[in-house]
Formats: sequence, C-alpha cells, structure tokens
Amino acid sequence: MKQSSFEEKLELGKKYIEQLMNPEITLEESIEAYKKGLEVIQEAQKMLEEAKLKVEEITKDVSGVST
Repeated sequence: MKQSSFEEKLELGKKYIEQLMNPEITLEESIEAYKKGLEVIQEAQKMLEEAKLKVEEITKDVSGVST
C-alpha cells in the first residue's frame, strides 16, 4: 500500500474536520471522525518533524554549523 504524502494527510484531516462541522452527523460518526482525524494529523506532524530534522542535517552538512 502506498504511503500518503504530507499534503494528502492534511487534505484528509480537513475532510474529517468538515465531517465534524456537519450538524447531521451522529455522535458515533463524530467520534470516529475525530479519532481518524487526530490519527492522520499526528502522522502529518511526525512527517513534519522528520522533514525538519532532515533540513537541519543538510544545513549542518553544508555549512558545518548546527542550527
């Protein structure tokens, strides 16, 4: 299975937020949307942290200075 990109995870997170804003959604559906939305946002946050570390490592390698 293909891993989702950071941008795809953000889009999916937005869809879960839209579901939560729907006044027609049931309590069970809202709990499930909240749970899935939280998971996907946490995955995106992890990807962002990993990208930050990569950029810091590249900067360190290029300049010889730690950020």
